[in-house]
Amino acid sequence: MTALAAPARRRRHRLPPILLLFVFVPFAVEAFWVFWPALQGFYLSLTSWDGVSPPTWAGFDNYAELFSDPTFGTAFANTAIWLVLFGGISAAGGLALAMLLQRERKGVGFYRAALFTPVVFSLVATSLIWQGLYQPDGLVNSLLDTVGLGDWQRSWLADPDTALYALLAPALWRQLGYVMVLYLAGLKGIDPALYEAAKLDGASPWQQFRYVTWPQLRPVNSVILSVIVIDSLRSFDVVWSMTKGGPYHSSELLSTYMYSTAFQTLRLGYASALAVVIFLLAFGVIVTYLVRVLREEES
Repeated sequence: MTALAAPARRRRHRLPPILLLFVFVPFAVEAFWVFWPALQGFYLSLTSWDGVSPPTWAGFDNYAELFSDPTFGTAFANTAIWLVLFGGISAAGGLALAMLLQRERKGVGFYRAALFTPVVFSLVATSLIWQGLYQPDGLVNSLLDTVGLGDWQRSWLADPDTALYALLAPALWRQLGYVMVLYLAGLKGIDPALYEAAKLDGASPWQQFRYVTWPQLRPVNSVILSVIVIDSLRSFDVVWSMTKGGPYHSSELLSTYMYSTAFQTLRLGYASALAVVIFLLAFGVIVTYLVRVLREEES
């Protein structure tokens, strides 16, 4: 009887071919379009290549050059500033908007749609609109003059002191609605009974947010962090359309520097090294956060 039961047990645990197909096909596509190009990019970062002639082995010379490249230092610092400001304001602003608009009341759907609308706009079109607003005779300077702040008027995109921060406005204008929708989904998933219990215990609105809302949003926070970090490090369209990293590299990001290095100076090996740095930054930030969250959950 035991001998008959063994084959039956094996048959019960054997995976259906269709299930294996559903697993293998996406993995094969991912390997072909993501893993293989990533490995190829790392290989190219160890070479000197102009995109036409065969690549020549350079070892870690490209990475060594990064430490002596002043433009890379500027781009790295600007990317860090962009990551902190773009990420922080996106998360805080998106959460604030979501909490403000989470209650179902008359007209709330219109405001949600209006805030989400910039997400569907082309980034290039968005950049052209904001470029017009930032012109010396544009709306921004006109408003400053109207409210008596004429001394603040300047060429926002041509000033090295303001170019990077001026680019944050159109990027945030587009990102806030997207983060708001993600947080709205998270807020809708919180059990209302938790708030009722907190109110019965005399919890203030701030205490309800701290001890009920924020802990329940932890899974959503992980998703939003990943989205924000990836969007921050691959920010390219807005910067390239409006300033191309100028003036004098004051708004240069790693993504724009990588593009100009690859397709303007044709140093694809060095550009691949920049791409590896961008990947390591994104991977490091996301993994560090996820490890900290897992440790908090275990404790």
